[in-house]
Amino acid sequence: MSTYADLFSHDRSFTVGIEEEYMLCDPTTGDLVPRADSILDRLDADEQERFSYELILSEIEINTPVSETVSEAMSHVRHYRGRVRDMGRELGFCIGISGTHPTALGDEQQFVDSPGYQWVAEQLHYYARRNITFAIHVHVALPDAEAAIAATNAARRWLAPLLALSTNSPFFRARNTGMLSARTFQFGAFPRTNIPGMFRDFEHFREVLETYLAMESIRLPRQIWWKIRPHAGYGTVEFRVSDMQRSLKRTEMLVALGQAICHRIFGELRDNRLQQDFELEYLNDALWKATRFGFDAIVADPDNHQVMTMAELVEKLVTYVRPSLTELGTENVTATVEEVLECGSEAREQLDVHAREGFDGLKAMLMERVDFGDEDCFEKIHT
Repeated sequence: MSTYADLFSHDRSFTVGIEEEYMLCDPTTGDLVPRADSILDRLDADEQERFSYELILSEIEINTPVSETVSEAMSHVRHYRGRVRDMGRELGFCIGISGTHPTALGDEQQFVDSPGYQWVAEQLHYYARRNITFAIHVHVALPDAEAAIAATNAARRWLAPLLALSTNSPFFRARNTGMLSARTFQFGAFPRTNIPGMFRDFEHFREVLETYLAMESIRLPRQIWWKIRPHAGYGTVEFRVSDMQRSLKRTEMLVALGQAICHRIFGELRDNRLQQDFELEYLNDALWKATRFGFDAIVADPDNHQVMTMAELVEKLVTYVRPSLTELGTENVTATVEEVLECGSEAREQLDVHAREGFDGLKAMLMERVDFGDEDCFEKIHT
């Protein structure tokens, strides 16, 4: 297990990586189509490690190379979005982006045929098949294992604001769920998807991981799916709380915030003034309210239990990370945060389009308004 700790040692701190999960949709109907096998068959040898299966064949995941800056990481996202789009023109599908597909049924999906994914299916049966969800995961490197554990602990304070900014899945199985992030509920049926408790140190995390393996609760470390986790394969802190975003600008916002949270936390750890222990009840309550109510919800800051709106907690997050955003060269994303607070998350756009155009119009929008970063005609969200 010492190798796990070794993986968390990084000479280049605060590098980032991004994982995005795309819906593979029929260009005419917007329904899901199983094309993941065909995509992977067409990849060049040098790009195969950048693409992977998820649980169903109508979903594909891309992962960027380790990037020194958020700008570099976003250039990779634009490239891989475009690569999948171009393959879709050959294979008869379009990328769609949402936290959930709004009408797809689990019984109509085809599982990936591999031991790891079949194990998940055998463990969860109906609930595995029901998991038609799509997230963005943000990885941030810290200097060492103890710093990664401290960042995992302390960043829990900001999970609810990150979800509130990213909610993008109000529909599921052709129903308005009443939620802004149905993805959080659907994936939340899986075990080990909660906000983790505080770890005393890296040894404590290692004990939990080893015990899960010994109990056969998991076969692989990656089958711990917490909202934030130390990633035992990449040696990063991985933010897993956010819905996928159609807008590249909003994607950049989430990546930059994750990087800046870790940067600011490490500074406080180094100065011996980091708060890591929070009331889990308040963390969970704020996460629930981000899922359901958005920015007017009343929450408590997990740090000092001060009662405020979710919008105020988001603004508190921006204040907290602003020095790090400035140092890292990403302060521009604060304007995007303000835009989301004013206009609403991408879930609000889905609700507006569905109210006007029904599910057919909504499914078309989820394909047509994917931002690839190379189209001057791409409309700004909420215009």
